Amino acid sequence: MLNYPFEASFDEIRENPDLFVSSVFSCLESEFLVMPKGTGFIEYHVFEAGYEAIKKASSGFRTVSADEVYQTALSMPISIIVLRAMLGFTPSEWAYITMQRTGVEVTQGFTRILDRKIRMTPSAPLKARGETGVRLRALIEAACQLLMEGAPDVDPTKIHRLNKADTKGGIQSVENMAALGVPYAMLLYERFLGRPFSSHRDSVSELVGDGLESAIDELLTRSGISYRKTKRAERIEGFDQTPDFIIPSEFNPQVVIEAKLTEDDGTARDKVTRIQHLAQLSNAAELSGLPKFEVIACIGGRGFGVRREDMRKMLLATRGKVFTLKTLERLVECSRLKEFQTKSEL
Repeated sequence: MLNYPFEASFDEIRENPDLFVSSVFSCLESEFLVMPKGTGFIEYHVFEAGYEAIKKASSGFRTVSADEVYQTALSMPISIIVLRAMLGFTPSEWAYITMQRTGVEVTQGFTRILDRKIRMTPSAPLKARGETGVRLRALIEAACQLLMEGAPDVDPTKIHRLNKADTKGGIQSVENMAALGVPYAMLLYERFLGRPFSSHRDSVSELVGDGLESAIDELLTRSGISYRKTKRAERIEGFDQTPDFIIPSEFNPQVVIEAKLTEDDGTARDKVTRIQHLAQLSNAAELSGLPKFEVIACIGGRGFGVRREDMRKMLLATRGKVFTLKTLERLVECSRLKEFQTKSEL
């Protein structure tokens, strides 16, 4: 009995698509509980050291002086990350509010570069000379003002970004949190609003997807298959939508591979549409007298395991050539890739 769509003929898939939809669903795996750390990941003990430095510079958060915090930031740069976490801002948002409050031109690019530099070397003292020093000082002044003031009253239908347990009442709220600890229910509520690990997950989203592409990369190399791995947003002649891999080259496409990973069913639908479009391009090429290329989908994540109709569309578009991380080792033997294999995978 056939277990997977790539083992079946196209007629068999069309006759009983639900059987093969179920087989793909059964081997989809989700990695949303485990994320790569990536470069620049801040361990808790490093973050805590920055927190303690800010706490000491502010005498236990009784008063937040821009002068004291600035000197602390130069000697203990991770404290800048802590300060931003207290505000609950992204680097770009911090830059914007700083320009509004101080009039100093602090660009979003500056704060993003500063943020990354600190995450890469959190303990290396900063050399804030010239314009860099002026911008950093402005960032800290704006932050200290906001923390001292707390959340202003706003329209009842809206909520202010500083209306958080530790910043709502100004510096007194910060001091209370530092001295008494955060009420667990409030901590959980704020996590609910902001999603735990959301900033880190966003920063490593490409690495999560790169894991699947790297596995394909390794498999093709191990099999001695010539291929072209495209770059993000790269334009390839003949493709209004560039696939992730073209075999053997973009000048003679015989097989194209789309590597897609998603934990969201809405995003999965968009990615199914991309794969369907590649199949349409292949059919159009054949009608124009050009060689028809095989479309292969390599997928991962729970997002693809939600809508059966979307999976059915993908199976028909690829004529059953849908692989997951669990079945990836069958990729070469069960597709036209075997025509380009020049050495054993073993």
